[in-house]
Amino acid sequence: MTTLPSDSSSPPVGDSHHARRLAQSFGDDPQRYDRTRPRYPAAMAARVIAAAPGHDVLDVGIGTGISAQPFAAAGCRVLGVEVDPRMAEFAAEEGFAVEVAKFENWDPAGRDFDAVISGQSWHWVDPVRGATKAAQILRPGGRLAVFWNAFAPPAELAQAFGDVYQRLLPGSPFARGPFGGPTMYAGQFNAVGDGMRRAGAFEAPEQWEFPWTRRFTRDEWLEQVPTFGGHSQFPPDTLDQLLTGLGSAVDDAGGSFVMKYTTVVITASTTGRNRPAT
Repeated sequence: MTTLPSDSSSPPVGDSHHARRLAQSFGDDPQRYDRTRPRYPAAMAARVIAAAPGHDVLDVGIGTGISAQPFAAAGCRVLGVEVDPRMAEFAAEEGFAVEVAKFENWDPAGRDFDAVISGQSWHWVDPVRGATKAAQILRPGGRLAVFWNAFAPPAELAQAFGDVYQRLLPGSPFARGPFGGPTMYAGQFNAVGDGMRRAGAFEAPEQWEFPWTRRFTRDEWLEQVPTFGGHSQFPPDTLDQLLTGLGSAVDDAGGSFVMKYTTVVITASTTGRNRPAT
């Protein structure tokens, strides 16, 4: 268990919560997204559930339901909030109750929850407004738990991937190669923790980590790449060249590789004091 450092100077999460067009680009192909995106460890969901007072869960940015699955499998009652109606429709077809709204503007209609979770989505939410909204709908001792899958390929392959992005998309954030695992996202994690602190209704936020691995074949990896943020908005020719270059890098590495994942959870429980005013 790691208690996040307090850093009130941390910026909002890259201001990505303002990038609504990018946030909704994932719904361009929800079938591919659901088919290729990595899942979350059952142990992570179990720890969140054990630290919450009950089993009523709100999933912010439920997407296709990937983040909700381990909680539902553990017996939780999950309600999703999703800004993209295409993703919401997919999750509903998977059996989840979903309401279409931007979380900051969503009307809970008097409902409250034992846990508010968000998988791979909280950076699209204003970190202070989101944490404040979560505190308003959490029961005493309720828990806010937001999580991401940070990934790191083998070092030589990470360098090769970065070289491809640098050649095709010089100067873009992708050219820096977000392939370094949790350390690459430290600023983001600290900003999320600061949002929880600034909401004024949570105990000190903590960072939990759950490492795991998955082997990818060349084709499996290339099928997932177009689901990464912003990739669906690249010109088709650029995306084709990118996939060709990444595929060649995997071929040079033997045709498959083991990806190291770390599911990182930023989490805090409510203080038990009065909820923030709505």
